[in-house]
Amino acid sequence: MKYLVSLLIVAFGIYSCESGKSTVKNTSDTTTAVNDTVRIANDSLEYEILIIEPGFNSWIQTQPPKGYYGLTFLENKNRFFVSEYNNRVRNPFNYSTALYPLEIDYNIGTSYGLEVNYMLYNYFLYFQKKYKQKL
Repeated sequence: MKYLVSLLIVAFGIYSCESGKSTVKNTSDTTTAVNDTVRIANDSLEYEILIIEPGFNSWIQTQPPKGYYGLTFLENKNRFFVSEYNNRVRNPFNYSTALYPLEIDYNIGTSYGLEVNYMLYNYFLYFQKKYKQKL
């Protein structure tokens, strides 16, 4: 009996840890938020953005909605931010590899859509603010 009660307590504890996960789905893209991980994917275009950054989910809730910025504005800003970010990745002697670990593959000829550009733009804003970087 003690064994069964202990097993039930452990099972309930594991189950309650799983309840913190949430999933948000869109018709064309899929956005999944698990704690501080945001995944945006569109299998037909074969792209994926995975943002694993503590505090990003709560921060993005305080930002203007997706339609606030135009797509052209977001694409232009992201081209600049990605270019500068990737330059810092390629120059590990002047910039921290902890802050700039991997290049971002952002093709200017690909139309990623409003959602991807919005999330990427806001990630760069969050990144600059949190780590006191100027891209």
